[in-house]
Amino acid sequence: PHAEVATRTEGTVARIHLYDVIDSWGGYWGISAEEFVEALDTLDDDVTELRVHINSPGGEVYEAIAIANALRNHSARVVAVVDGLAASAASYIAATADELVMGEDTEFMIHDPWAIAIGDAAGFREFATHLDRIGNNLASAYARKAGGTTEDWRAIMIAEQWYSAEETVDAGLADRLGPIETEGD
Repeated sequence: PHAEVATRTEGTVARIHLYDVIDSWGGYWGISAEEFVEALDTLDDDVTELRVHINSPGGEVYEAIAIANALRNHSARVVAVVDGLAASAASYIAATADELVMGEDTEFMIHDPWAIAIGDAAGFREFATHLDRIGNNLASAYARKAGGTTEDWRAIMIAEQWYSAEETVDAGLADRLGPIETEGD
């Protein structure tokens, strides 16, 4: 397969890499929540810290929500580390971690959800309501991380905001700039 979720354990610290598009197909097309959870399930029970390294343009929001919930439900403390880009759905995963560390020269991007739809006028109105609900859910995650209101973050998402590593920390979306120390450093 083109995309693969790689894991490595050093003592009680495990690393997992999310380095592709997040989508429901997985394999050649990107990384699915199913593949991510399968990789997560291979980790030893004595892992106390899980470092999720991210370099992803994002992808399908429900796959990202499933990944974030799998991480929330893991017994280890979750540290998201942005190694390149955490955009769109990947930024949501990063923002829901216990700690978010931005690597040097990395970027973070949030935007309002979008999709492709077909149907009649009533269907499009219903779909717009659905997209607003998804947008509010994502905005509430950014608000939990950085403070402010869901409405404040929704306005930023609608404007589509790109952040440098430093700007991500300044906005409260990330806890600090890297590097991440490894065991034995």
